[in-house]
Amino acid sequence: MFPGGQPNMQQLLKQAQKMQQDLAKAQQELAETKLTGSAGGGLVEATVTGSGELVALTIAPAAVDPEDTETLADLVLAAVRDANAAAQKLQADRMGPLTQGLGGMGGGIPGLPF
Repeated sequence: MFPGGQPNMQQLLKQAQKMQQDLAKAQQELAETKLTGSAGGGLVEATVTGSGELVALTIAPAAVDPEDTETLADLVLAAVRDANAAAQKLQADRMGPLTQGLGGMGGGIPGLPF
């Protein structure tokens, strides 16, 4: 089972608490980080947080054609998807190392947010 006998429960608890603090810090950093995606050669830009929340949308006047709102909608979607892809990559880069070793724990540790 465990080399040398029973695990030190106090040590395990300290490790779990540190892991929870590290995860909370990483989540806070993600929420504060802003990433921008664009479409149409920069005609539409979307800014999201690292946690995926859309916080800004910029549309250049040249992208607005009252006769063709479908293209504008497509550009907006593409810019938001581009920004969200950057946010997902950042999430994987920041959170991956913190959650990597938890896969064999039956879906996580009760009380911890993962």
